[in-house]
Amino acid sequence: TLFFDYGQKALEQEKIAAKEISEFLDAKFDIITLEWMKNLKSGLISGNIPKVKFSDLDDKEKSAQSASLVWVPARNLVFCSIATGIAESENADAIFTGFDKEEAATFPDNSNDFVKNFNNLLNFAVLQKKKPYLIAPLIALNKTEIVKLGEKIKAPMHVSWSCYKSDSNNVHCGECESCLRRKRAFKMANVKDMTKYLI
Repeated sequence: TLFFDYGQKALEQEKIAAKEISEFLDAKFDIITLEWMKNLKSGLISGNIPKVKFSDLDDKEKSAQSASLVWVPARNLVFCSIATGIAESENADAIFTGFDKEEAATFPDNSNDFVKNFNNLLNFAVLQKKKPYLIAPLIALNKTEIVKLGEKIKAPMHVSWSCYKSDSNNVHCGECESCLRRKRAFKMANVKDMTKYLI
């Protein structure tokens, strides 16, 4: 498991969640710190996190506005490039990422097109014959479908972290877009949400 510290507000909570999930999978856990990214302008790093309503989630215009405020420039391209370098050096077969259909609607670097184009680039960026292609197993699923799948395979969803904000008590804010999408996904999947929310 690769975990990236790029100065995000939810750094500590994301790190705890990623480490617990890695332990559940009996996977190696590596932290990569990207100091230079901490200076990028994004609501996820500095500035305000926008508050949204449930009615905004499927409004393309409002979702796009919200996305622009939390967008971290070229983040997934940077992450995937670093992962590729590590994968090639370790002769790994593939790189797995959690991109999904719902996020792809507003974030182009979560889309199937991004995955396809990134993999095409590997033909020029990776020397070894067998390329460690980027695989996004959840790319065709929305968050409700992901929760249903998680319940089916007994994934440790209760330790995952979605909130854009930081909280020392591990409580999700309950009002940022990511929290609302999480709440809705569990409700629509008819799966008990063990997440603690402030609101």
